[in-house]
Amino acid sequence: MSKKAILALLLAVFVPAVSYLLVKFYSERAVQMPPRYFYDSVAVNEKNGKTTYDTIWHHVKNISFTNQLGQQVSLYDIKGKIIVVDFFFTRCPTFCPGMARSMKKLQDSFKKNDTSIVQFISVSIDPLHDSVPQLRKFADRFNASPDNWWFVTGDKKEIYDFALQEVKASVADTEIDTGFIHTQLFFLLDREKIVRGWYNGFDSAAQQKLVRDIPLLMLEKDRKKTFGEFLKELFGRS
Repeated sequence: MSKKAILALLLAVFVPAVSYLLVKFYSERAVQMPPRYFYDSVAVNEKNGKTTYDTIWHHVKNISFTNQLGQQVSLYDIKGKIIVVDFFFTRCPTFCPGMARSMKKLQDSFKKNDTSIVQFISVSIDPLHDSVPQLRKFADRFNASPDNWWFVTGDKKEIYDFALQEVKASVADTEIDTGFIHTQLFFLLDREKIVRGWYNGFDSAAQQKLVRDIPLLMLEKDRKKTFGEFLKELFGRS
């Protein structure tokens, strides 16, 4: 192989590789991803005399519900979607209707896309009174599409454990009444069911940030593409 051929081959590999690394380096710093907030533990790894630490982030446990169509659904039924959760009850005379209107705006913000991007879940904190017909009536009041917005009920203890132990509602809202979880926050979960933020449902700036954060989390998997995966795509290797 001639020197020119070798040089051309090196350039063919070197230039895309350097471009990839530069783009990855600067893009990760240009875009601020929604942070992770809660961890379960830290793993300590010893290798070649070096100690590294890996954070084990808190993944929200599965929970089953009944939605406004009477269907049995669960959190883990939702595959590959970003999830937005809030807590409400149908007899609420104060801010629950306002929260529903804000959630409707969120749903409308993504209506031009298919329903694979984001799932909205409004969880009743009053399952004794919020029957399926009540949920359906409340959902219809706001023209909610059941394709990606569930109004759900279930076992009260499981719901409260989900809110307090899994979503960490009392950490996000320090004024919350743990005996009757009534908060005006939306909770954002990524595709791995990790809490990535909470947003005031009556704050327009917070709502705009939520609309921006949802697609950022959808792109997160691609941003973690390895250099080896990049080269495979570049040269078409399997």
